[in-house]
Amino acid sequence: GLGHGLRAAREASGFAVLLRQGSQYGSRSFRQRLRRYRMRQSMSRRGNCWDNARMERVFRSLKTEWIPTIGCTTVQQAQRDISHFLMHRYNWIRPHQFNGGLPPAQAEEKLNVVSGIS
Repeated sequence: GLGHGLRAAREASGFAVLLRQGSQYGSRSFRQRLRRYRMRQSMSRRGNCWDNARMERVFRSLKTEWIPTIGCTTVQQAQRDISHFLMHRYNWIRPHQFNGGLPPAQAEEKLNVVSGIS
């Protein structure tokens, strides 16, 4: 159940629970459970569908560009492969329209050079 999942997840540093709107997620008992397991709640504001738009876009890319049709055989394999997709392909190789066709890491490097940060 929920308690088992929260106990298993609390080991992650800075763990945040991303939620959609719903009375069950805003309830006092649910918020107390999150506090007990030292988790931070992130929930979009009512009527604002753009709050999680960036993360939804990352998840869409992950699901459509990476996830193998047969899935992963182990949790460790999934963690390794997802980490590689996000930290290597998504950040350093995959072009992003918002960045003028540059991957995020390259766009950030370019900004740092222009601003004199690097």
